[in-house]
Amino acid sequence: MISNNAHPNVKVTGRHLQITDSISDYVTRKIEGLHLDYPKIIEAHVILEVEKYRHSAEVVLVCSNHITIEACEETNDMYAAIDAVADKVARQMRKYKTRLMRKHRPRKDIVQHLDEQVLHPEPTEDDEHQEHAVVRTERLPVKPMFVDEAVLQMEMSPRQFLVFLNARSSRVNVLYRRKSGDFGLIEPTVN
Repeated sequence: MISNNAHPNVKVTGRHLQITDSISDYVTRKIEGLHLDYPKIIEAHVILEVEKYRHSAEVVLVCSNHITIEACEETNDMYAAIDAVADKVARQMRKYKTRLMRKHRPRKDIVQHLDEQVLHPEPTEDDEHQEHAVVRTERLPVKPMFVDEAVLQMEMSPRQFLVFLNARSSRVNVLYRRKSGDFGLIEPTVN
């Protein structure tokens, strides 16, 4: 069930859970409390889910400067999960603000460009009998941003990659997390 409150920027969705007015109001108050921090929240989507004894709350905040902040918490009580995820999002927002204010990230040596060719091995007899299917499709919004903004977005997100429209080159790029903790950038070229 989807519930839109008097606050159009907060959307509450329930999975295996009826969204009551009290839960919706509680979530809205928690999200509105986050407006005291930076960056400015443009839109919030809160997903509440119940599976047996697990109550989970997930928050996706779309903020100014092309920043999306995501967090998820799971407890045995829905209100505790909402409190925990709101605290987690608030910490992420403060962390983002601190990093932005300090500007401690040097622009050099953060992004390593991936410039390699993928070699396909010769097919074997077993490969001919295997069929691989696309089992999941995910639609991602491609936002225009500079590489340093994309790096900042990745630092604030648990995701392993970010697809974005490079504001300098006007081409789709992919920023990904490396095992070393650094980031790699894939810039497609046309041959």
